[in-house]
Amino acid sequence: MTDTVIVYTDGACRGNPGPGGWGVLLQYQDRSKELYGGERDTTNNRMELMAAIQALESLNRACKVRMHTDSKYVLQGITEWLPNWKKRGWKTAAKKPVKNEDLWRRLDAAIARHQIEWCWVRGHSGDKGNDKADSLANQGIDALAR
Repeated sequence: MTDTVIVYTDGACRGNPGPGGWGVLLQYQDRSKELYGGERDTTNNRMELMAAIQALESLNRACKVRMHTDSKYVLQGITEWLPNWKKRGWKTAAKKPVKNEDLWRRLDAAIARHQIEWCWVRGHSGDKGNDKADSLANQGIDALAR
């Protein structure tokens, strides 16, 4: 694990809940790959999580990853809340079930084999990687209409 895969992820929703999409831009050395998808009835938070999951699940070997997200929900969830949710049997501090537990479990499994640096980027601020991930997430929604 010497080179780092640079990843930008984003989720989008038209209505919340409503039709949603996720987008991923992966960059490794001089190559890049774009991924996107969507769901007809979902939430923005689910699409943000799905983008991170799809990015990591697309890697076919253990990697160093610099993961960029504009979602404080994903960033805080993975770096702060997840360990305590697991200790409490997937319950919040208020003893309520964790929302989107299915996707949090899937993301938890996806991070296990990688060395990940989580980076927050302000959405819609002119960051080219984040703007591309946002565009891909919207393509994911548009593809639902086809």
